[in-house]
Amino acid sequence: MLQNNPELKSKIDQLWNKFWSGGISNPLTAIEQITYLLFMKRLDELDLKRQADAEWTEEAYTSKFDGMWVPPEFRTKLQGNETAVELMDIRAQDERQYGLPKQSLRWSEFKRMKAEDMLQHVQGKVFPFLKDLNGAESNFTHHMKNAVFIIPKPSLLVEAVKTIDEIFAVMEHDSQEKGQAFQDIQGDVYEFLLSEIATAGKNGQFRTPRHIIKLLADLVQPQLGHKIADPACGSGGFLLGAYQYIVTDLAKKAGTTDIKPDEDGFVRTSVAAALTEQAQAILSASLWGYDIDSTMVRLGLMNLMMHGIDEPNIDYKDTLSKSYTQEAEYDIIMANPPFTGSIDKGDINENLQLATTKSELLFVENIYRLLKKGGTAGVIVPQGVLFGSGKAFKDLRKILVERCDLKAVITLPSGVFKPYAGVSTAILLFTKVWGPKDKVTQPATDNVWFYETAADGYSLDDKRSKQEGHGDLQDIIQKYHARNPEVDTDRTAKYFMVPRSEIEAEGYDLSLSRYKEDVFEEIHYDAPGVILDRLIQAEVGEADLANVQGGIVRELLALKEMLG
Repeated sequence: MLQNNPELKSKIDQLWNKFWSGGISNPLTAIEQITYLLFMKRLDELDLKRQADAEWTEEAYTSKFDGMWVPPEFRTKLQGNETAVELMDIRAQDERQYGLPKQSLRWSEFKRMKAEDMLQHVQGKVFPFLKDLNGAESNFTHHMKNAVFIIPKPSLLVEAVKTIDEIFAVMEHDSQEKGQAFQDIQGDVYEFLLSEIATAGKNGQFRTPRHIIKLLADLVQPQLGHKIADPACGSGGFLLGAYQYIVTDLAKKAGTTDIKPDEDGFVRTSVAAALTEQAQAILSASLWGYDIDSTMVRLGLMNLMMHGIDEPNIDYKDTLSKSYTQEAEYDIIMANPPFTGSIDKGDINENLQLATTKSELLFVENIYRLLKKGGTAGVIVPQGVLFGSGKAFKDLRKILVERCDLKAVITLPSGVFKPYAGVSTAILLFTKVWGPKDKVTQPATDNVWFYETAADGYSLDDKRSKQEGHGDLQDIIQKYHARNPEVDTDRTAKYFMVPRSEIEAEGYDLSLSRYKEDVFEEIHYDAPGVILDRLIQAEVGEADLANVQGGIVRELLALKEMLG
C-alpha cells in the first residue's frame, strides 16, 4: 500500500499542495480535476499498450486516437433520410472544416506544449474530447455533460502534468521491481487521493480499504456471467474488486501459474488482455453501480475506465427512493453503504418494509430485495446493526436469518476505517432464499458462522501502517470456506458456528459477544509471607535485619509477624 512508499506519497502530497496553492482548495473539486488529468494520462498509456498488444497478437484494435474528432457543436444535424453516400460525404465535410487530429489530443503530445498553449488546448479541445469519448449516447458522456475543467493557471497545469508523469514513473518502477500489479499501485494512488474527500464534509463518504474489498471478493467469489451490483458504489471500488477477482480466476483457469500473492496475501492479476473478446464483453456488462452524488458517479466511471472497463454501468440513482424499482436483479452484491444519516420518510421506496428511516438498515433490506433467489451478498455494516434493540433492527435480522441463509458474521476491528471513522463494523454474508412476498415454510438459515477479526495486517491507528504478515485476512477466507457445524464448535476460539435455534432464542441477536465464551486463565501467586520476604530483602539488601530501626522495613516485619 501507499504508506510503504514514501517517494510516491511525497509526490502525491506535492500534487495536493500545488492545487491548494493554485487556488483549488476544496478537496472534492481538487480530486475531480486531478482525476481528469490522471484519466488523460492513463487513456494515452492504455491505448498505446493495446496497440502494442494487438501488433503482438495480430488482433484488430482501433486506437481511440485514430482519425479526426469533430466537436459536438460542429456536427451537422442530420434529418434521418440521407443516403449512406450522402452521410459519408457530410461527415467528411465536417471533419475537413471542424475536425482535429485525435493524435494531437494525447497526453504524450500536449505535455510538450508551452504553458499558455497547453492550458488553452486541454481546456478547449482535450477535455471536450474526453467528455465525448464514448459517443453522444453513452452513459459516460451523459454524466460528463456538466463536468467542467477549472484549472485556472497555465503554471498549475504544467506543474500538475509534470508531477503526474513522475507519479506514473514511480508506479512503473514499483511494478517492475517489486512485483506489484501496476493497476493495484494506481488504485492505491487513486484511493489516497480519494481519501482527501473525507475532509470535505461529505456525509458518510469514506473509502473501503482495498484489502477489505479483496477479502469480500474472496468470500463471495463472483464468477463470469454473474450480474454484480453495488447500490452505493462511490468511486466503484467494489465493482473493480469483483472485476479483478474474476479476471484472476479466468487467468488461473486458463493455466496461468506465475501470479504472486500481493502484500496482503491476495492473488490478483490485472492483465485483462488474456480475456477473450466475448469474456470481456460479458464482464463489462456484468458490473452495475449507483450513487446519489453526481461527482462520485463521474469518479467511479473514470476509475473503472482507467482499469480497462470501456463502458461502465454506473449511474446517478437513489436506490432507496420510490423512483428506483428494480427487484431480484443481481447474482452478487458487494457493498459498504452509508453508515450515517436518515432518509426522507416520504421518499422511501414503498417496497421496503422496515419501519425506519435509518440508512444502514434500509440499505441492507434493499440489498436483500435486489438479490435474485440464490444470489449472495457481502455487506459491511456498523456493529450496531447486529444487536440494536429497536423493532426495525430486530425485523431486519429476522429477515436475514429466516428469509436468507445467513452464512457468516465477521466482526472487524474498530480501526479498519481510520482515519475516516473509528466505528466498529462487521461483514454480513448471506444468500437470498425466500422473496419478500413468499411464505416462509422453513427458515433458510441452519447455522451462522462467527469470526472475530483481531488484525487486518495494518496498524489500527490513523496512520494505518503495514504490519508484518497478513493479520487474520487469509485465515478468515480459509476457515470460512471450510466451515463445518460439527467441527467449529469451540466457543472460546476466534471462530465458531451457532445454530439458528439459539439465535432465535436470543431475539435474533447477531453480536459475536452474545455467543462467545470467555476463558479465564487461573493465575497462581506466591504466599503472602514469601512476597513480604522478597520486599524486605529488596529494601535492606545485605543489611542485618536486627539493626534496622524503623521505616518501611519495620512495617513490613510487623506485617509478617501478624501473618504468623
